[in-house]
Amino acid sequence: MHIKIENLNKIYKGGSYAVNNLNLEIPNGMFGLLGPNGAGKSTLMRILVTLMKPSSGKVYYNDYELSKNRRQIRSMLGYLPQDFSFFSKLKTSEFLDYTARLSGMKNSAVRRNAVDQMLEEVGLFEARDRNANKLSGGMKRRLGIAQALINDPQIIIVDEPTTGLDPEERIRFRNLLSTISTRDVIIILSTHIVGDISSTCDNMALLNKGKLAFSGSPEQLVSEAKGHVWLIEATEREYLEINEKFPVISTIPIDGGWEVQVVANEINGYQARQIEPNLEHAYVHFMENKLNQWSNA
Repeated sequence: MHIKIENLNKIYKGGSYAVNNLNLEIPNGMFGLLGPNGAGKSTLMRILVTLMKPSSGKVYYNDYELSKNRRQIRSMLGYLPQDFSFFSKLKTSEFLDYTARLSGMKNSAVRRNAVDQMLEEVGLFEARDRNANKLSGGMKRRLGIAQALINDPQIIIVDEPTTGLDPEERIRFRNLLSTISTRDVIIILSTHIVGDISSTCDNMALLNKGKLAFSGSPEQLVSEAKGHVWLIEATEREYLEINEKFPVISTIPIDGGWEVQVVANEINGYQARQIEPNLEHAYVHFMENKLNQWSNA
């Protein structure tokens, strides 16, 4: 499976661009879409799942073109929106059965087996008779991914799937997506949480103001931050200065002050040493340096 986006635009009334001349290729496996709020991620997701028409440009799903083959493309899709909701009076199994019928499963026996198998796969079989609105936040997100997967889609698109989840549920959700990605599918993970990308995705894109700012592997983005991440041992007074001068990634209290991680081209006047960057460091470095320069060009 392969998605190719060519010169895609979405222009709202007044001339503002939500997506601006976007060219991007998305291969099989887990693909991360990263960017700040307002970057155009959700608009792009809604275009890709046929809920919104672009102003111009083309999107190809293998040999199918979005503007000409919407019905065929919809049969290939599974979608978990950011604001996923359900009928509160339905039990977990009833809701999934309902979505299975919507996806085209007409045979009740086949549908029942598919629902049970999917509930087992996402760890909700024991909660099958519980009202869906009584599930925990993490269980609701698992039910959301179950409804996205029930028709065995070739393309799975999830928008901000771990927002509001506790760390344990976030890890469980990411592991579930990683397991699914071993199949012959594309999973597009749109998020502003950098850790969701670094732990699951082989390829990624970074959007800003509707434009493509970066496309490649997480490792490529991390490599651009080498030499720009510092660990500073700071006094209380120095910490206040550092917080004003540099983007601070993390702070840990130590005897006599703080251990502070910052992103900067150089550090003078403090007890500092360079450390190896991770994707969070790289994202901040890109936003603070190359992305700002690129946006203002």
